[in-house]
This record gives sequence, structure tokens and C-alpha cells, in this order.
Amino acid sequence: MDTFIGLIAAIFILGLLISVHEFGHFIVAKRNGVHVIEFSIGFGPTIISKTVNGTKYSLKWILFGGACQMLGADLGLVDMEDEEYAKMLKEQEGRSFTEKSVWARMAILFAGPFFNFLLAFVLAIVLFAFAGVDTPRVGKAIDDYPAQAAGIETGDVIYSVNGHRIMTQRDLQLYMQLDYKEGPLTVVFERDGEKHTVELTPKLQTQEMADEEAKNTLQNSKKSDEEKVATPRPLIGIQYMGREDVGALRILRFSGHEVVYWMRVTVKSLGMLFTGKASVNDLSGPVGVVGIMGETVTETKSEGVGIVLLNFLNLAILFSVNLGIMNLLPIPALDGGRLLFCLIELIRRKPVPREKEGYVTLAGALLLFALVIFVFFNDIRKFFF
Repeated sequence: MDTFIGLIAAIFILGLLISVHEFGHFIVAKRNGVHVIEFSIGFGPTIISKTVNGTKYSLKWILFGGACQMLGADLGLVDMEDEEYAKMLKEQEGRSFTEKSVWARMAILFAGPFFNFLLAFVLAIVLFAFAGVDTPRVGKAIDDYPAQAAGIETGDVIYSVNGHRIMTQRDLQLYMQLDYKEGPLTVVFERDGEKHTVELTPKLQTQEMADEEAKNTLQNSKKSDEEKVATPRPLIGIQYMGREDVGALRILRFSGHEVVYWMRVTVKSLGMLFTGKASVNDLSGPVGVVGIMGETVTETKSEGVGIVLLNFLNLAILFSVNLGIMNLLPIPALDGGRLLFCLIELIRRKPVPREKEGYVTLAGALLLFALVIFVFFNDIRKFFF
């Protein structure tokens, strides 16, 4: 049952994220006078459609994403010599994607990822309005750890670590996991409106603490107890207070920070792929998302439907930012690849030949399709085995 609920949630959330992405392309294309052949929500057979001003608006059976088909934008994927397509190009002269200025094309291409970031910002506002913000306010300085020895007390708010601004509890966790190497930390904290600076050296957590943390980690929930063993990590020894309610202006500020936070996490994760700290086996696709959603239900349903929905909302923020970043990668067939061709055009002061761009785009699409197939079967392996 939990997996079924996870499946429904995954279809709805991923469908929403992709549809918003395509709507970004659609609205900016329209503003720049590009003819949109079809804007659809979902894939597969059409349930209902209506054509307005030459654009077909469709709702399709498989509510898993959407598409924005712009005239002249399917370079390498559509037969440009097709009679019907050629006729449309003639009838819509001047309204083809390729006929627009390089700046207009860049705006259209960037709009999809930007709308994903914008959606994440809006979802973060909703999340923080209902659940509060995980501010880095100290609930307790743990005995025999550096924070307590440095004089950090309950109620203090961590402001920065080694010059890195700390706005949420996860900022410090991210810094310790990905940026901290070794040696002392310069910690700035606020107490009664005044900033104080201390220097401390993190201490490795006990093996018992590390093992318990691994057992409680959602991603490891399907592993056996023998597998739920973690390497002790360095800690300064702080337990935080719960989420806090903040005013409207601070919610906006924290929501913007939330988007930036997940951008950093996504970029750092991609960097780990290139440095060998992570492998392609760690990639997840739709099946993996279903698994995460199902595990979220399993782990949080005892706390009530509201908590489950808030966790789904938090995951939607992560996935939306992730989709935006991934589409900006300079890979042919993705928005980032097309943007790269636009940048080359700006430098050369003339466009890349359509045939060459088409070949590269088609090759990129085939490679992406192969990657999607690999990730799909890898997800199946991880999900069932």
C-alpha cells in the first residue's frame, strides 16, 4: 500500500515539475513571437484537445510530464523536409524558433529550468508557512563535545563556520559532510543579539552514534542491520531546537535560501560523480523516486497525513531544483546543450550550421535515452533486490 501511494505521489509530483518546466518554455516562447505547435500535459493518447490561434492544447492519458513543441525547435529530431512541416514553416514565416534572435532563443531555453527554480521557491514558502524553518538555534550542547567546551549554550544561534554563512541546520551539516577536511573551525554564534567568535576542533562521533544514525536514515531503511553501519564523522556536538515559526519576510528569505541550498547539493553531487566519490549506480530515475516516496510514507505515516504531505513537499522542492540544474548541463539535447550552441553563436557572430547542430543534438538524445534505460534498470535492481 505504501508503495502504491508512493507511485501516485511520484506521478503527480514529477508530472507537475515537468509540466511547469515546459510551461516556462511555452510562456516565454509566446512572448517572443515563436509559434507553439502543441502544448500538452501528459503523454500518450489524447483525452481532450483544443486549438487556439494555431496552438493545440492537449491533455493526455499518461499524466507524467508534458511537452512544448515549438516550430523549428526540434532540430535533428524532426524531418525538416516533411511537406506538412515545410508548409507550416512557410505559413508561420518569422515565427520559427530558429528565426528569432540569439538572446530570445536563450531566454526561451533558460525559461524551463528557471520555472523549476521558481516552483521550488513557491513550494518552499508553503512548506515553511506550515512547518516552520529549521533555524540553527542550539537546543543543547552535547556533553564532552567541542561546542560545549567552547561555551556555546542552549538558545544560541550559529551564524557562520569558517566564513560560510549558516542559515539552517542543514547548512552546517552540508559543510561538515562535503567541505570540512580537518583542523579547527572558526564558529560565529549569536546570543542576545550579539555575535561571539570561538575556535574549536570537531570530534569524531562514537561508533554507536554513527550506527544509530545509519539505521535511522531513510535511504538505508531497506538494508539489513549488518549493513546499517556508518563511518563516524566529525561533529562539533550540537543538538538543534525544532522548527521555528518566522514572519512573512523571513519566510521569503529562507525560501530563496532553500533553492540555493538544493542547488549546492545538486552541483556538489554531480561533482562527486566526476571525482569518483560517487558512481552512475547512485543515479536514480522515476522508479527510484517511487521507492523514495514509498519509504517516506512508511517512515512518517505514524505521524499523520499532514507530516507525510509535508515530506512530499520537501522532496518536490529537491526534485524541482534537481530537474532545473540537470537541464542546464551543457549536454546536447538538453536545454544546457542548446544554450551552449547559442553561446558559440554569440562568440562566432554567426550560428552553427543547422545540420551540424542537428547531428550533435540527435547523438545527444540517443545517449540520453541510453542513460535513461540504464538508470531505469538500475532502479529496478535497487528497488527489488
